[in-house]
Amino acid sequence: MNAHTQNFMIAGAVGQLECALDLPDAEQFPTPVGLALVAHPHPLYGGTMDNKVAQTLARTFLALGYVAVRMNFRGVGKSEGVHDHGHGETDDMGLLLQHMRQQYPDLPLALGGFSFGTFVQAQLQQRLLQDNNAAERMVLVGTAAGKWPMPPAQANTILIHGELDDTIPLTAVLDWARPQELPVIVIPGSDHFFHRKLQHIKNLVVEMWHRRPASV
Repeated sequence: MNAHTQNFMIAGAVGQLECALDLPDAEQFPTPVGLALVAHPHPLYGGTMDNKVAQTLARTFLALGYVAVRMNFRGVGKSEGVHDHGHGETDDMGLLLQHMRQQYPDLPLALGGFSFGTFVQAQLQQRLLQDNNAAERMVLVGTAAGKWPMPPAQANTILIHGELDDTIPLTAVLDWARPQELPVIVIPGSDHFFHRKLQHIKNLVVEMWHRRPASV
């Protein structure tokens, strides 16, 4: 992502996985305030950890003072294995979290994902909830509702979607969010990949991050 990005490999469930680590500005954040895992879009349609939306999410978390970590899913880049429809990818994301916890055991956790990556992160969050160790918050961009069986999300989840998304229609996301009473932030004129709209993702998340839903 930048000259200071640290690339590394970890052992996944079925082979080595390629990962990238970025640290927040040391002068602004002498101590990181959190750890963020970012998941990229569908591997079979060109999705990688260098996807522009995934990188935007990583930069957003850096601006908030978080250590930002991305991973190439199975079969992408130098990552071994083959696509596993989100199941093995969720296993691997959990292994990345375990690896990062060895370095940052006590930092609050955030999860960010784009498209297929939202399905992976929402599944990981469900596993963490079962272990009473959930991420403090998720950011889901281009949420994969209707494409994959998206689990429910917590009330403080930030959902961002493009008005003109023809890959995952906005109506599908609204149908998923409605029973949960989750607000969806719609970017007018944006397609699935947020061409010329990426700045809105960062600006919205940074503005909203420290807000919490008001109690009734």
